[in-house]
Amino acid sequence: MKESLNYIYKEQKEVSIYGGIAALLGWDQMTYMPSKGSEERAEQLSLVSRLVHERVTSETLYNHLKKLNDVANSLTKKDSLVVTKLLRDVEKARKLPAEFVEKMTRTTSIAYGIWQEAREKNDFTLFQPHLEQIVELEKQYYDYIKLPGHPYNTLLDDYEEGMTVEVLQKEFSILRKQLVELLQTITTTELYQRQRPVPLTLNSIQQKESCSILLKHMNIPFDRARLDISTHPFTTSMGDDDVRFTTNYERGGFFSSFFSTAHEAGHALYELGILKGEYKDTIISNAPSLGIHESQSRFWENMIARSKPFWSFFSPLFQKIAPDECKTMNTETWYQAVNQVRPSFIRTEADELTYCLHVILRFELELDLLEDKITVAELPARWNQKVTEFLGITPKNDREGVLQDMHWSGGDFGYFPTYAIGTMYASQLFRQFKKEHQTANDEISQGDFSNILQWLSDHVYQYGSLMTADEIIKQTCGEGLNSKIFIGYLKEKYYPLYEV
Repeated sequence: MKESLNYIYKEQKEVSIYGGIAALLGWDQMTYMPSKGSEERAEQLSLVSRLVHERVTSETLYNHLKKLNDVANSLTKKDSLVVTKLLRDVEKARKLPAEFVEKMTRTTSIAYGIWQEAREKNDFTLFQPHLEQIVELEKQYYDYIKLPGHPYNTLLDDYEEGMTVEVLQKEFSILRKQLVELLQTITTTELYQRQRPVPLTLNSIQQKESCSILLKHMNIPFDRARLDISTHPFTTSMGDDDVRFTTNYERGGFFSSFFSTAHEAGHALYELGILKGEYKDTIISNAPSLGIHESQSRFWENMIARSKPFWSFFSPLFQKIAPDECKTMNTETWYQAVNQVRPSFIRTEADELTYCLHVILRFELELDLLEDKITVAELPARWNQKVTEFLGITPKNDREGVLQDMHWSGGDFGYFPTYAIGTMYASQLFRQFKKEHQTANDEISQGDFSNILQWLSDHVYQYGSLMTADEIIKQTCGEGLNSKIFIGYLKEKYYPLYEV
């Protein structure tokens, strides 16, 4: 038994190191790699993925895990949990041929570069054949894994363990209806009709300085993390003390960079704080789901950085950074500006109220593609149709429509729903935090986020994958996923803003 335990822990550590290597290669590809390096980078990433797959699916590891699983009752709680979770993942991975894993990695690595080119040239047809290959590979993936129920469950399980299409369709249909009704209520108000975009454009130096102040107050440890620039902001981890996150200073002036930085910093704090100790380099020292991960970024981006107490502290600081641009701004005008409801084409720049409609749109399109209800070629037109239906606006081109996200180029089907799940989790966590901390608004208005960070560490970070996402939320908030709390949060915030 000791030999088997030593073996599985050694393998997990080495697979974790391989994961760090792959993360570094991926981070470089999306930040500093020369554009012509994409094909060789695809070969490098596919080799690493094949080596990892061979380790994870080896007969030796599988046999050791089965031996340990047979004597699970005699294992410590820690060892038993590691064995159970690792065996589940290994059995899943063993269903995938190494050639398939390598092909998927190579295809998606090349597709990312083509997506960037197609986006820049505003031409979906460049990306279309690559996306067609990816959709077919996703269908093959299901054929190999075949979890119970709808084929999409198999894809969703990689990101949100235990979640099903049936649950999402029920939850999203309710959420979509409520969000559309909220949007229609607000857009008929006199204040909405009178509002205008805030003409606030800070140059890149001012944007960098504002983001730097934000990150300082969020207590980002820059001896363990770094911020860079990429087309699409993201966060990745090379190791426990090496977390990279990015932003973009060129899109949409100030607001885009500031809130994407807050968002990605939320992810980074979670990665830096997640359960380590005796679980370091094991399957337990990971997020239990991407929904939980997303709850951390949405918590900081929306519940904190779009709150009135936040701007009572930051408003004077921004007047110092950009005195000419911000001379007419105060706490109230900042609060109104960052919370304007304004249906937009770009998901990452969507207001808090309409954001989940962007996610539901993508979820429905993914189902249509996998169920062969539409072809990849029909995707741009169907995309535009749904945007019009949900938001009342129509994209003028592919860049502000179907080409705006990188996720499909990476084969991340089943990923998008976690954004809405995480948004709902964030509202539940925020409500619970404020229940337990009556002085929360005072602390935020002083730029003091230390109690927030400690509370998140105690109620989310420290669990890693010791529990499922649903169990963590139930333990912390007293109930699982509940869209009503999110809708209640939106009404409490936006009805006064628009005098409904």
